Amino acid sequence: MGASPVRWWSQRQERRKLTSRRSNPDGTMSLKDHLYELRHRLGLAMLFIAVGAVFGFFWWGWHLFGLPSLGDIVIAPYCGIPESDRFNQGSCQLLQTKPFEAFMIQLKVGAAAGMAITAPLWLFQVWRFIAPGLYAKERRFALVFVGCASVLFAIGAALAFYVVPQGLVVLVGFGDSQFLTALSGGDYIDFVLALLLIFGVSFELPLIVVMLNQVGVVSYDKLRKWRRGIVFALFVFAAFATPGADPISMVALAIALTLLFELAIQIARVHDRREARRRRAQGLDDLSDDEAAPFDYTPSAVEEPETAPGSVAPKEPHRVRYDDAT
Repeated sequence: MGASPVRWWSQRQERRKLTSRRSNPDGTMSLKDHLYELRHRLGLAMLFIAVGAVFGFFWWGWHLFGLPSLGDIVIAPYCGIPESDRFNQGSCQLLQTKPFEAFMIQLKVGAAAGMAITAPLWLFQVWRFIAPGLYAKERRFALVFVGCASVLFAIGAALAFYVVPQGLVVLVGFGDSQFLTALSGGDYIDFVLALLLIFGVSFELPLIVVMLNQVGVVSYDKLRKWRRGIVFALFVFAAFATPGADPISMVALAIALTLLFELAIQIARVHDRREARRRRAQGLDDLSDDEAAPFDYTPSAVEEPETAPGSVAPKEPHRVRYDDAT
């Protein structure tokens, strides 16, 4: 028989105490508690993704609050092709070349849209699993990094969606009047989704450069010397990364990445100057190689959990001991 609601609620409260920084400031958890917490967070994340996929599936034909449906949004780049170059002149429709192709397209696009819409919810579950093992400074750094990464991915996907019509016009323009464009739904959707994903992921590369500079792996001086090689590598990367191999999407991706990398280089410049001033203020640059740095090595005390007056302090969670072989 399953556990009673009272027992389930008490177990849930115990798990929340283990993941709370107030009740468990040092983030101590046993291996079993980690596995239970991972299962709980993954279950919630999959539930949010499933709900988003169902919503995206039905949104394909819905016009919510007068807004265009998901199907109209996805097919809009194809409608940007000149009417004279389309097979079905006078209308804007894709071809279904095999049974259930339209259903699978609606399911695929709906799932992708649902994941994007519910991203704050399932990413929050991932964050709740990781955050207890991080220090306060690391949590702030991770939040800033994830926030900037999400914004850059959205900007890259939006740029790709704007570039798709221009790229399709160039691709279908070859052959003059000897060809008419009759795109199948599956090929068109795969092309659009691949372009959105490639642009979104590519926009994360400058953020990685900033992160490496923040932790001291790459300095501004090295980035300044590598600037020409980086720009050349970005254009080569854009040529191979874009699925359509059209000049419009390649040039758009290369120029956008070049501007973002230049911004990353300038951020590294400001950071290195700030670090240099801090080192001079602390006198670290004047130390010899065999002289110890003037750091405070006194260990700090762990914060005690806050308890209400008259309440019983929470018990320390049981930790399972494992040997090296385990």
